[in-house]
Amino acid sequence: MEIFTSTINQTLYLFSLILVGFLLGKYKLIPDGSASVLAKLESLILIPAVMIDTFMKDFTVSRLGSSGLLILFCAVILAISIPMAFFLSKRLTKDKFTQNVYTYGLIFSNFGYMGLSVVRGVYPQFYGDYAIYILPLYIAIYAWGISALLIDGERKVSLKERLKSIVNPMFLGVFIGMILGLLKTPFPDFALPGFLSSSISALGSCMSPVAMLLTGMTVSNIDIKKTFTNKSIYLISVIRLVAIPVVALGLFKLLPLPYGFEICALCALAMPLGLNTVVIPSAYGKDTSVAAGMALVSHLLSCITIPLIFLFT
Repeated sequence: MEIFTSTINQTLYLFSLILVGFLLGKYKLIPDGSASVLAKLESLILIPAVMIDTFMKDFTVSRLGSSGLLILFCAVILAISIPMAFFLSKRLTKDKFTQNVYTYGLIFSNFGYMGLSVVRGVYPQFYGDYAIYILPLYIAIYAWGISALLIDGERKVSLKERLKSIVNPMFLGVFIGMILGLLKTPFPDFALPGFLSSSISALGSCMSPVAMLLTGMTVSNIDIKKTFTNKSIYLISVIRLVAIPVVALGLFKLLPLPYGFEICALCALAMPLGLNTVVIPSAYGKDTSVAAGMALVSHLLSCITIPLIFLFT
């Protein structure tokens, strides 16, 4: 019950920030383009700061072995998720682009902004493990998910562009943090200057609030009536939030998995639908009403489903 209480408090805290962002965007209390500015701030500064701070403190030589197993575990789950998502999406709609949106949403949850925030608030002892676990998901998104599912047909994405997108600020933050963490083995007294360490930590602490405000702003321009009368949005949200994590949780209980592995996987699988299905297609002039509806409904429902899922861990 303690986990349930902690999770629901963290979920409601995050949702309250989403609501603030939604109201700011809905009633035009902020300048146009504010969401774009916050998105760049998140990707260029705040998430890299979180990665540096986390790995600098927690990444050691002794964790290299478990890190490889975490990455492999995530890759296996990803390999299972992809064909399952294609199978389900083709049976939910005949429209090709909507199929791609469904497929992306079933494979990739909001494991970044929302997942990192939930882990940091409820399972801080596994925060470093989770940051390692989601690396294959980020690679799959930048190397394949965005280009193949969300902008396919608009322009051909070259291999060079895909590789360049993988080497992004978040991955640089991970790499820098790992190097700084590993330096503590040969140099036990190694530490960054106090002002620099404090600056990185302070920037990282802004990640979750800014990410939730951004989420609210992103979904603030959708047609509420159209969203709440679209049955397919509820169906895909229930699959994402309930069916997938419940099946995964059942399988995890049958396997001799370390508890940390189970938590990392569930923190990615149980999160609501991600925001790339809204942000990326909108840049190419595509209809994002279904994707935005999925994001809104799934984030609302997640206030109930996330605490219930973690109640059984």
